Amino acid sequence: PGRQRGGGGLHPISRTLERIEAIFGSMGFDVADGPEIETDWMSFTALNNPENHPARSMQDTFYVDMKDAEGRWLNLRPHTSPMQIRYARAHARKYASTVAQGARMPDIRVIAPGRVYRVDSDATHSPMFHQVEGLWIGENVSFKDLKSVFLAFAQAFFESDALQIRFRPSYFPFTEPSAEIDIAFADGPLKGKWLEVAGSGQ
Repeated sequence: PGRQRGGGGLHPISRTLERIEAIFGSMGFDVADGPEIETDWMSFTALNNPENHPARSMQDTFYVDMKDAEGRWLNLRPHTSPMQIRYARAHARKYASTVAQGARMPDIRVIAPGRVYRVDSDATHSPMFHQVEGLWIGENVSFKDLKSVFLAFAQAFFESDALQIRFRPSYFPFTEPSAEIDIAFADGPLKGKWLEVAGSGQ
């Protein structure tokens, strides 16, 4: 018999992103999409991070040889937050007329998965990696909701109701309060130790 072609399959990263989108989708979150080459305004200024702001020194950003309409260099997005900005602006435009008539604007519940780029290259960092950010804006949304959504996601993703998760205070320039999220190793040689899996904030 002749040689046969093996069956193809989705890349593990694609499969993982599909699972993440499905889990958050089951909790009522939309999925945002956006360009990988972004403006300075979308990457920083719209996130309350204007030019010469000290928090910009934390960003190791790749810039490309193109400029926006104001003459600022475009960048490879250093996080998926610009997708959240685009989604929130479209959401506000969509409901502007109903809000003008006195209706309450529906909550923004969205995740933004995609590739991001940072000038980083060592044993634990890559200059390109995948990130998923979540955003929930609404009346009476609190840190309690953040914790419950993340716990529900982690239990579904890791298929375990026995996960130990902790929120550890941290600093991020875009949120206050902010916390790192860690998951405990339940068994094996690292049992009792913690692995940082996400950042979060209000």
